[in-house]
Amino acid sequence: MHPPSRPSLQERFRRYRQPAGFALIALVIGVIVAAFAASAGWLTPSRLSGADVADTLEQHNGAHPGFRRAHQKGVCVIGHFDSNGQGQALSKAGVFAPGRTPVFGRFALAVGTPYSPDGVPAPRSLALNFTQADGEVWRMAMNHVPLFPVATVRDFVALQQATAPVPDTGKPDPARVAAFMAAHPETRAFGALMKSTPTPSSFANGNYYSINAFRFVDAGGRSRTVRWSLAPEAAFVALDRSRFDALNAQDPNFLFNDLLTRLHAGPQRWHLLITLAEPGDRSDNATVQWPADRTRVDVGTLVIEQAALEENGPCRNVTFDPLVLPAGIAASDDPLLSARSAAYAVSLRRRSGEPPRPSALARDGVAPAPMEPRP
Repeated sequence: MHPPSRPSLQERFRRYRQPAGFALIALVIGVIVAAFAASAGWLTPSRLSGADVADTLEQHNGAHPGFRRAHQKGVCVIGHFDSNGQGQALSKAGVFAPGRTPVFGRFALAVGTPYSPDGVPAPRSLALNFTQADGEVWRMAMNHVPLFPVATVRDFVALQQATAPVPDTGKPDPARVAAFMAAHPETRAFGALMKSTPTPSSFANGNYYSINAFRFVDAGGRSRTVRWSLAPEAAFVALDRSRFDALNAQDPNFLFNDLLTRLHAGPQRWHLLITLAEPGDRSDNATVQWPADRTRVDVGTLVIEQAALEENGPCRNVTFDPLVLPAGIAASDDPLLSARSAAYAVSLRRRSGEPPRPSALARDGVAPAPMEPRP
């Protein structure tokens, strides 16, 4: 007898009424840069626009109408943030007052195609939208690696061009990649970090990092430079990268299936940690880590309870623009923040004018159940 076939991802959404409601371095670099790509105004000082960045992503990743220009394979999630009140000493933002703030967001892979299998050497990402009691919104877009491979929008575009596949081979030109790497030690360091850092086996057991620096402003007007991260309560397990091909053959959506299984068993939790900069720490360069001994403050717990396909989830028509910030949180002098904001806006405008396409998680045509409150 043959074992029973495994239910499809879409069937599992329907059955659970899931979340109701709502060379290797070149390859690695090629997928992480998708994490970057929102007013189409010019981005100073490089004079590159959000449209230029979006064009570069489309040239690098190929045309996929109806999808985001970056992080194209993803799923919506919904939950809440329970503040413990410790953040009030750092920021006057309402999200840090003791109590609960509703949250929705999106788990995704930093890949350039919506139909990529999950077994690729790509960062996992988590984007979130917090809606405060006063109506103000805080959005964030994080990766499971704490650095970005370049420091400026011009270098980002140059990296995309250097790692773009060439027609003859369908792979990046080794000479162009080598030339870029030789001129950018920060990108080489990022590639080395990606190769040496264990890959989480699940969306649910990885850390997520703001990458860019921001400023927190307290009720008295004092400003502090910060970064933040999410630390999971789920035990970390490393993914054996040598088994990517086998995992893809077994289930090309294994990360998303794992997330559904975990959410069906119960909510998934992360602690929001605010890292405080000290004098001399760079706030304008996302390729530079701060020393590990910097003070970190646990300000509360993110709880993800539900998931939904993007076709009917709350994240579909949202840009997780890192410059959507409430009073008490402000941008730093990192030039990537305005570049990300501009590129995201262009991406939304373009896909809004294109026919919607079924996601990789719904291409068999099975629609998930309507989102409803979780019991």
